[in-house]
Amino acid sequence: MNCFRFPSWERERDGGDDRRGPATPTTTGRSLSARSNSSSTTSTDTRDVRRSASECCSLNASELSSAGSMSQCHRQLSQRPPNALRVFTFQELRTATGGFSRSRMLGEGGFGCVYRGTVRTTVEPRRSLDVAIKQLGRKGLQGHKEWMTEVNVLGVVEHDNLVKLIGYCAEDDERGMQLLLVYEFMPNGSLADHLSARSTRPASWAMRLRVALDTARGLKYLHEESEFKIIFRDLKPSNILLDEKWNAKLSDFGLARLGPQEGSHVSTAVVGTIGYAAPEYIHTGRLSTKNDIWSFGVVLYELLTGRRPLDRNRPRGEQNLVDWVKPYSSDAKKLEAVIDPRLQGNYSIKSAAQLASVANKCLVRHARYRPKMSEVLEMVQKIVESSELGTPEHPLISNSKELVSDEKKRKGLDLKRRITDIKAGEGRWFAWQRWTPKLVRTQ
Repeated sequence: MNCFRFPSWERERDGGDDRRGPATPTTTGRSLSARSNSSSTTSTDTRDVRRSASECCSLNASELSSAGSMSQCHRQLSQRPPNALRVFTFQELRTATGGFSRSRMLGEGGFGCVYRGTVRTTVEPRRSLDVAIKQLGRKGLQGHKEWMTEVNVLGVVEHDNLVKLIGYCAEDDERGMQLLLVYEFMPNGSLADHLSARSTRPASWAMRLRVALDTARGLKYLHEESEFKIIFRDLKPSNILLDEKWNAKLSDFGLARLGPQEGSHVSTAVVGTIGYAAPEYIHTGRLSTKNDIWSFGVVLYELLTGRRPLDRNRPRGEQNLVDWVKPYSSDAKKLEAVIDPRLQGNYSIKSAAQLASVANKCLVRHARYRPKMSEVLEMVQKIVESSELGTPEHPLISNSKELVSDEKKRKGLDLKRRITDIKAGEGRWFAWQRWTPKLVRTQ
């Protein structure tokens, strides 16, 4: 497979990597001019043109900010096979988004803004394709690293549960270097959208189990099946997107890392989202695939409760999701007290208890005792199969079974009111039931 090598991870083991702080010059971060001068004395086979794009990821702050260095990265990216990633011009993407109109903005984050756009396909130029276009903000250098990491990772991996990177743009113009990424469009938003308290139609139980299964499949591929062992490092509901068929896919690989050998770890600066990082990673900076396992356990708790991992607006004992749920998770009867009330009782307590058990295995404090992702996937798959939920076309709370359940509840309330009336000696309901319209003579 023709692919990029990952950045010089040895430099990070020495403490040189800090994805959330300013970059510092290192021996691997030499200027491109120095590299080209030294390469001029070597054979043609070792020229800069043969350096992989991953070396561009290792550049220091001053190099990343220079147009020259980024243009050399662009040349390396463009040498990829034509069927791998498509190279867009900035003008193409500007046209595709209506001049980066705010009306087409899908979201905004630390990287920059994401827009919905339409591009022409290469196979059938007359056919248009909906895409999501992420534009790098010009503030700071963090986005440069994340942009290159996403190209490195998504350019070499392919799986049904990973968002597909269609192409990129790295173009220098009068406003500076323009860096953009073009992804497949995910019309049903993120898992966070459907778990949010602001959502008027929260995800059904069937949908939540489906998301857990798809997410486990994506992580297993990254950890155990791809050519490189990859640590996702930023698993959370906002990075789990839903396609038109409600399949869940992992997105935003800006913080992904090349993983170590089985049973070992790499030392790096702590990055990610508060509430999802494993305790050993936060305290020591030691990163392994077990960090993703912990994050997956937190996401399972979110699927069960509909709550965020940290919420300062809750009562003190309920602010930390993991600490709050764990005492309830080992007892099915107690577990009902923490299940998302927006499910309105439309879930299987058996499968909920089983899912909580899987989450607890993922949230073991000692990383060595957490299961591998393949083991987690096997457990989740058994839960989904035993639930016999199938694959709902529209997974939100609006199906016929739930409507029938609501109707039964309404009838039950009516019956209670009737019984109350009878006990009160009024018998109003029976009287009205016997009443029929009659002609009445008037004088």
